[in-house]
Amino acid sequence: MRFDTINFLTDYGLADEFVGVTKSVMWSIAPTVRIVDVTHDVAPHDVRAGGLSLARSAPYLNPGVVVAVVDPGVGSSRRAVAVEVGGGASILVGPDNGLLAPTVALVGGATAAVDITQSTYRLEAPGPTFDGRDLFGPVGAHLCAGVPLHEVGEPIDPAALLPAVMPVSGREGADDEVIVAEVLWVDRFGNVQLNLDPEELEAKAFSVQIGDLRRPARIVSHFGALGSGELGLMTDSSGMVALVVNRASAAKELRAATNTEVRLFPGEAKGVDTPVTLGRN
Repeated sequence: MRFDTINFLTDYGLADEFVGVTKSVMWSIAPTVRIVDVTHDVAPHDVRAGGLSLARSAPYLNPGVVVAVVDPGVGSSRRAVAVEVGGGASILVGPDNGLLAPTVALVGGATAAVDITQSTYRLEAPGPTFDGRDLFGPVGAHLCAGVPLHEVGEPIDPAALLPAVMPVSGREGADDEVIVAEVLWVDRFGNVQLNLDPEELEAKAFSVQIGDLRRPARIVSHFGALGSGELGLMTDSSGMVALVVNRASAAKELRAATNTEVRLFPGEAKGVDTPVTLGRN
């Protein structure tokens, strides 16, 4: 065995048999490999969310093979790839649709890559729409079992891999004092991760605007530093800025979701109006 771990990420969910079947195929090829389920709850077809999830996880994953499948173009002319990083420390296997790109960039770039679309290690299949089972899983398992990278596909220039399209924050206002950000991710606790580095926050307090809702927020280092219902800006476990509420969902309070635009005005908000809908319980 060259690698003893496959880190497995998909948008398959757990309601159907997709994850179990793919894992069984991998185990049939590499019986002693450990398969780590990073997540299978990426929103269906959301390549950007899958790429961000993988990139957040990458620094903590055991070196080995990564099989990542968020593949709305399955069965089309999109390319399938295996990408070596870290001089062979790990190999990422998946569609060349930007899913792998954030992780490749995070670890310093690719040292080699192959096109596995027509790999001889592809399984025979009755239809073309399950490459996790028929291509990515088998190739990943064979790489773990010791098959060299150049044998699973045709060499390609790593620079030709499709890049990820990631949002960048902006500035507006007379003195560029207003930060214009975007929601990258909302976790299950309702913490709202923004596409902001903590160094971009020059003030200690802000007025946060999402749509017609505006709330004061201050920078804190942990949830417990916030009072009941108070909104905070905190550096999260990925090193990004997140909007948080102690023991509650910031996403629900702010009506925020992935891709939502967020404006941050420096200084405490005063005279803030929050829309309220009254009704019978």
